[in-house]
Amino acid sequence: MKIRANGIDIEVEDSARYDLSFTHKPAVLLIMGLGLQLIAWPQELVEELEAAGLRVIRFDNRDVGLSTRMEAAGKPNLMWASLQYKLGFTPAAPYSLSDMAADAIGVLDALGVAQAHVVGVSMGGMIAQRVALAAPQRVLSLTSIMSSSGAKGLPGPDPQVLRAMMSRPQGSSKAAVIDHSVGLFRAIGSPAFPIPEAELRARITAGVERALYPVGTLRQMVAVVSDSGRAALLPRITAPTLVVHGTADPLVPFACGQDTARRIPGATLLPIEGMGHDLPPEPTRRILAALRSHFERKS
Repeated sequence: MKIRANGIDIEVEDSARYDLSFTHKPAVLLIMGLGLQLIAWPQELVEELEAAGLRVIRFDNRDVGLSTRMEAAGKPNLMWASLQYKLGFTPAAPYSLSDMAADAIGVLDALGVAQAHVVGVSMGGMIAQRVALAAPQRVLSLTSIMSSSGAKGLPGPDPQVLRAMMSRPQGSSKAAVIDHSVGLFRAIGSPAFPIPEAELRARITAGVERALYPVGTLRQMVAVVSDSGRAALLPRITAPTLVVHGTADPLVPFACGQDTARRIPGATLLPIEGMGHDLPPEPTRRILAALRSHFERKS
């Protein structure tokens, strides 16, 4: 369903839309990562959280899926933005992660949710951190998964992964885009928990068929690169915080999770051996168990 939040249209899935009994249950706000849609959250995770008596709210970030596309901002020059970042300058972005955090808070406002457990993956973890900084009174707990503080000096992606991210599909057809995405997800995936080819291809195909808008992903990438001041602010976070990170993450290395946990007062770090930058079934089950325990400590 579409809702109006922070002045734009946001596509939302909400447990309470299908079952009104969820309206008065504790809410969990799930924020997905770069270029990915709300359907990228494993269905098992959503269903298990609901079975635990939690109202699950997912949404498409701006510029992805069925939410507002920021077309007036144009196509960013990613190479120029990357060069600026490497030289120590902050690239100009069409919007910021703080804007995206305001979208997330706007979703809660539109749904009449006063407080929520906020869970973010990758870029979504960065947005979740921004939510906890901007509206601490709205955050029951914070969970940052396979994400980063954005601090200078942290290790970056494996060169092979970087090459895969900067490459382009061999054509503009949906089949070419799917093949390219399968290769990228293989490059960043969990070496100890490889997702079967058919399942991975089905996940990617569902996203491509639902909404394909690669230029929005480029604008999100610039928003991530331009978010330069967040690391210094993380010690201000007061929400009980869980940081989950795979030890084999080739895109956002494990050191980034360690750094995030170190900066947030009282944060708990959960390493998952052999997990990369994806959500295969076994790591997802471990994350679910950790989330339930984390939420119960706040309840």
